[in-house]
Amino acid sequence: MNTSDHILIVDDDRDIRQLLADYLEKQGLRCTTAADGREMKAALETHRIDLIVLDLMMPGEDGLTLCRNLRASGGPHANTPILMLTARGEDMDRIIGLEMGADDYLAKPFVPRELFARIRAVLRRTRALPPNLDAAPPANARLLRFAHWRLDTINRHLVDAEGTVVALSGAEYRMLAVFLSHPQKVLSRDQLMELTQGREADVFDRSIDLLVSRLRQRLGDNAREPAIIKTVRNEGYVLAAEVVAETADTDGSGAR
Repeated sequence: MNTSDHILIVDDDRDIRQLLADYLEKQGLRCTTAADGREMKAALETHRIDLIVLDLMMPGEDGLTLCRNLRASGGPHANTPILMLTARGEDMDRIIGLEMGADDYLAKPFVPRELFARIRAVLRRTRALPPNLDAAPPANARLLRFAHWRLDTINRHLVDAEGTVVALSGAEYRMLAVFLSHPQKVLSRDQLMELTQGREADVFDRSIDLLVSRLRQRLGDNAREPAIIKTVRNEGYVLAAEVVAETADTDGSGAR
């Protein structure tokens, strides 16, 4: 994270917006605030935003709807990291937020220092390349082909054999990218946690199993007998498919 990072705070409570903006600006960040989805969209059209702090419970379009629509938009901000805030701390709310495409989740009440730490962690892990546990695809790989699927690393979405685009959340994309960077290698849950979420991850976080389940759904992989992402009992998960990388200068006629 650098001090020029621009944070968009979306919350219908004016006092909370201002409190968070004042604190984060004291930490060296730039902040823009929005009271609802309309102001959020206007801010995204006007500014280059590095991360969105998005309240779940808002009148009109709530945070889940805004998150889902942004992820599905395919626009320039479709993959902007989102940290969801909510007054409810139920596990189901958190899971739904992650499924809609949020990169992290923080329940109210919280201290601003914790929010700042979460922002740093999200920005760091969304920008970090996975460590080279094994041979990784070329750094300029444009497409990664596997099991009748293609992962577009520029637009960060999946494409099936018929050319249909399947949108991925930021967390789903990072998880799939890790698997594709280390095909046919068993990765433990701890390794996947480290590679996708960083050292700040909550040790009680079940998001690894959740993300694997979500990826299997995206890939049409049978949960009972998966063929692409397999479970290795007492060890972790493995991408069982062969991966072929196409670099940016490939014309589409073959892999390089």
